Amino acid sequence: MSDRAPTVYDISPPLGPETAVFPGDTPLERDVVLDFAQGDTVTLSTLRSTCHLGAHVDAPSHYDPLGMAIGERPLGPFMGTCRVVPVKVPLGGLVSIAMMRDGLAAGPDAPVEGRPDAKRVLIATGTYPDPAEFRKDFAALSPDLVDWLAAAGVILVGIDTPSVDPAESRDLPAHQAVRRHDLNILEGVVLAGVPPGRYELIALPLRLTGFDGSPVRAVLRPLSGPLPGAP
Repeated sequence: MSDRAPTVYDISPPLGPETAVFPGDTPLERDVVLDFAQGDTVTLSTLRSTCHLGAHVDAPSHYDPLGMAIGERPLGPFMGTCRVVPVKVPLGGLVSIAMMRDGLAAGPDAPVEGRPDAKRVLIATGTYPDPAEFRKDFAALSPDLVDWLAAAGVILVGIDTPSVDPAESRDLPAHQAVRRHDLNILEGVVLAGVPPGRYELIALPLRLTGFDGSPVRAVLRPLSGPLPGAP
């Protein structure tokens, strides 16, 4: 067995009827319309689900009544240089600027100025370990942190929990900070086992007309240097 690091990290959880969703949201359902086992010439399925399933992107229309639907968003922010940042945050806590600075200092290639050196940041909190079990005590982001990331030039912020805001938040301060800065949100990624460092992120949303989000197949490719031609 090789000891070499993977060439691609799949940071998307598997999706099925068991995949947890927010209480009251629509879990994934599969309806088999045609089936080889029933003598049909093909197998054909219909699926029904929330668009905020597993690893997913929020469209601005999810948190802004005047915001764009996901099919209108440019694709550039969802692929390019990225930094994975582990943070030490308690269950139910908010990731602060200080926690982020400490996380950025982890790893052999830490940014020298204590600020993100990539336009995309994925925050590993470790507070939502099982995508099949919904729990309300996952960590979220402080709006001050979102402001700080935007000031550093970040265009996408991702997290390994179902939301950048606490489970029972109603005013959604982190989402509203994202709205003010026109950032992009990637939620529900799986970062367990991914070392801190720089990567190429690819997490393209589907071109869904009018929808407020989209599932993605999110992957990371390790980088040993700058990614040619990509911000």
